[in-house]
Amino acid sequence: MTTLIDGKAVAKKVNQATQVEVAKLVEQGVQPGIVVIIVGADPASQIYVRNKNRKAERLGMHSIVRELPETTTQAELLSIIAEYNADSSIHGILVQSPLPEQINEPLVTLAIDPKKDVDGFHPTNVGKLVTNFPGKYPVANTPRGIMTMLAAYDIDPAGKTAVVIGRSTIVGKPMAALLTNANATVTLAHSRTRDLKAVARTADILVVATGIAHLITGEDIKPGATVIDVGMDRDDHGKLVGDVDFDSAQGIAGAITPVPGGVGPMTIATLMQTTVELAKWSDLGE
Repeated sequence: MTTLIDGKAVAKKVNQATQVEVAKLVEQGVQPGIVVIIVGADPASQIYVRNKNRKAERLGMHSIVRELPETTTQAELLSIIAEYNADSSIHGILVQSPLPEQINEPLVTLAIDPKKDVDGFHPTNVGKLVTNFPGKYPVANTPRGIMTMLAAYDIDPAGKTAVVIGRSTIVGKPMAALLTNANATVTLAHSRTRDLKAVARTADILVVATGIAHLITGEDIKPGATVIDVGMDRDDHGKLVGDVDFDSAQGIAGAITPVPGGVGPMTIATLMQTTVELAKWSDLGE
């Protein structure tokens, strides 16, 4: 039997805990604040931003959506980021991707105060993650949410072989670092990996984040492996599917995340969790 890893259920528990923490902070005179800056009118980005804003407001946070025109210049965007860096009511700053071609995304990432880097993408925070630096700092929300799901299902990476397919700075690289820090033996695979499917079959924990629908099928999965599908793709009929062929993985994987309802809800829940933590570390000096 394959266990279904229910991201919605785990996210609900995380959100409940976050709401309790928000209420405690508000009692102490601190309301966690997040701003999401969106440049242009990308429809998918607008949906993501709307969902984040609604969730933050439901949890009792101070939430701002700053919408900027497609023609916004690099200098204008950096100036707005500086404004929120200096705003004590804002604890988390997120600039929604993708950005228009005139914007240099690495410079935008660098411009965000590392202590307000709610996405965990600033090189300072990435460096701390990779070196397993002691202390409190934000970590990329999707990989962190995956680690929360693994813990919720008592899946301990220690001593296991983990394969992460996809080397993005958003998911793949921080995921590999978190699993390494949790004492797994990690392979970071990608489009240039030779015999990718053979590498996938070595994994006790397989994380797939490529954006290629059904790249991994049941025959590519080690029997009993835990499979985390980060993909959000559309098939030929427009149906939302993952990077893993869910149907063929059934009965082979020991545990698997569905698409939708797996990793997605955990990403937003973890974003909210991180915002509250940034408020605690900043305003309460924790």
